[in-house]
Amino acid sequence: MTTEHIAITFFLFFLIAMLYSSVGHAGASGYLAIMALLSFSPESMKPTSLILNICVALIASIKYIRAGYFDIKIFLIFASTSIPFSFLGGYLSIGLIDFKLFAGFFLVLSAILLFVRGYINPIAKEAVPMKPIYGLILGAVIGILSGLIGVGGGIFLSPILIMTNWTDIKKASGIAALFILCNSISALLGHVTAFKQIDFAIIYWIIAVCLGGILGSYLGTIKMNSKLIILVLFFVLLSAGLKFIFIDSL
Repeated sequence: MTTEHIAITFFLFFLIAMLYSSVGHAGASGYLAIMALLSFSPESMKPTSLILNICVALIASIKYIRAGYFDIKIFLIFASTSIPFSFLGGYLSIGLIDFKLFAGFFLVLSAILLFVRGYINPIAKEAVPMKPIYGLILGAVIGILSGLIGVGGGIFLSPILIMTNWTDIKKASGIAALFILCNSISALLGHVTAFKQIDFAIIYWIIAVCLGGILGSYLGTIKMNSKLIILVLFFVLLSAGLKFIFIDSL
């Protein structure tokens, strides 16, 4: 990897971490998208994505919880099933072609869900109580999918929390941040070969996402318009997902 390539990747990871953390996400789907567009080896993508996710999710969790944007009851219900199932997903492995197709469809779906989160908000009203059984089932499904792909699952959780009106947008971001952190750690522990496949430049990527995560989390806890950010991320995810499905998997 050349110095120029490292510099470009550093900047892109920084940018993704900043944009995602500003809307309460750690950026795993964005990191996967960047690695797909830059033709990283598929074997290194899952562990790299999870490690970077852990760094940014830790920063975002601290920022949002300190700002009071969190609901421990909703978090515990989802996390109680998502954490063990994300470990299982991290432990399981799928073939290279299947991974590219699976990740490609995930990125396209993530683009759609992110767009929904940013542009199709429910009418502001008092939050409705969540039946625990729904959270337990959804947590398990999100957990295993997250572990298989190498993400934290916030891209699924946030739109669900917002569209069902189980909590407000700011608290959904705080819940998603800690949810992503726990799932990413669990999936990485389950991925037994993870540390044999990490790119040598991972330290640069960690620095990049930490800087981006700090800036983005600060921006996310103050009043700001996130619609433009969502639109940019939508096109990044969509283009990378289509590349995986129609080019890399051939």
